[in-house]
Amino acid sequence: MESKDKIFKQVLIALFGAIIIIQNFIPFLGYIPMGPLNLTIIHITVIVTALVFGTKYGSIIGGIWGIITFIRAFVWPTSPLAAIVFVNPLISILPRILIGTVAGWLFKFLTLRTGKKYLSMTVAAVAGSLVNTILVLGQIYLFYRGHSMALYHIDIQALLPYLLGVIATNGIPEAILAGILAPMIAKPLRKMMIDRIK
Repeated sequence: MESKDKIFKQVLIALFGAIIIIQNFIPFLGYIPMGPLNLTIIHITVIVTALVFGTKYGSIIGGIWGIITFIRAFVWPTSPLAAIVFVNPLISILPRILIGTVAGWLFKFLTLRTGKKYLSMTVAAVAGSLVNTILVLGQIYLFYRGHSMALYHIDIQALLPYLLGVIATNGIPEAILAGILAPMIAKPLRKMMIDRIK
């Protein structure tokens, strides 16, 4: 019985990995184009995985997304900036892994402290999303601020306000969306997993 449950769990994790791959290559399933940038919704899949299966698997699914982002930067970038900044694995891979790490860990921690699973899911989802946004944009500033004129057509003094503007227009809506959708998806999936074990 235990081996069947393990296989069932592995199949679901493989399914989430397949969803991540599909979201990366079918327009509007993973990215919503908004001018030179894209509103990302792939992070919700990573967060749901972390909330349902834990930190380890959330980090693995996030890592799959990161590796795809890294490869796509060379062969089929999602935006003009992606071809320049996402060739750096610290920007393309690390933040994606940490979405699952932070969301999974924070959910477990808050659930143990408060006992309120749905609220814990919401907070963990928002935090996971913001970790991705802040790390990606923060590292872009750290590594590429000297090339701001070439990349963004703005002076280095205007780069930080520009990136903060991206957080406001992209990062915050992405975090709000994650906080709403991830718990709605994760809660019934967790119940299904618990019922399956019973």
